Amino acid sequence: MAATESQSGGGGTVEYIQHHLTNLCVGDCDPVTHKAAGFMAWHVDTLFFSLLLAGLIIYASWRLVRNLNPNVPGGYQNFVEAILEFVQGQVRDTFPGHNPLIAPLALTIFLWVWLMNFMDLIPVDLLPLIGSWFGIHYLKVVPTTDLNTTLAMSLTVFVLIIYYNFKVKGPVGYLKMFLFHPFGKFAVPVNVVMSLIEELAKPLSLALRLFGNLFAGELVFLLIALLGGTAAIGAGLLLLLPLQTVLDLGWLIFHLLVITLQAFIFMVLTIVYLGMAHTADH
Repeated sequence: MAATESQSGGGGTVEYIQHHLTNLCVGDCDPVTHKAAGFMAWHVDTLFFSLLLAGLIIYASWRLVRNLNPNVPGGYQNFVEAILEFVQGQVRDTFPGHNPLIAPLALTIFLWVWLMNFMDLIPVDLLPLIGSWFGIHYLKVVPTTDLNTTLAMSLTVFVLIIYYNFKVKGPVGYLKMFLFHPFGKFAVPVNVVMSLIEELAKPLSLALRLFGNLFAGELVFLLIALLGGTAAIGAGLLLLLPLQTVLDLGWLIFHLLVITLQAFIFMVLTIVYLGMAHTADH
């Protein structure tokens, strides 16, 4: 639904924004608000776009391997190799020791998060409008603006953190970290509380930072889109449409840096947290 349709239909600004921020929910969903009302609710749009972008990464990797030329690399191969070297450099500088899982995991996180973030740069009304032609009345196209996505990714990293803590430190060593870190053996109760907060803050910080930044970015795009809707039904067409174009272009350029930075931060924090799990004295 376009901004003009929402406002001309009497829906208003709030309804327009709420409409765009509502996922396509299937299963245990509230029939009025279309929000998840239970555990068995599925955000189909989040799952669809996440899997679609994951498939795009797999296809791009398959295409690269199929046309790999070590002697005369083409532009696409050079571009991919530059990304690989960038990620390998981050792992080499941040991660202690060697683990063959870390670099592929970091690369996957960086590319997948960046592509999901990039969906925020598509005009906010375009895909929902196309979806409405096929009877899809709610469509939220940016997976990382769904807290379920960012929490799922951060909890996956958290499971790996716990696994490597047990593997490297051992059960006793991991328990000692809770008992004697950070204030030593004379403050065990305080150490347990502080260590629990520190561990639980890792997945929460990963999830909420990414979700918050992308959600705010999408909201700004929606507010800018409303300028065009206002101009289309008012007398300020000549003034507001150029203003909307300038604001949209400026925010798009800035947001391109934001989505890249957020993907980079998620990747680096994953490497750092897993590196801490591999350090026996932490």
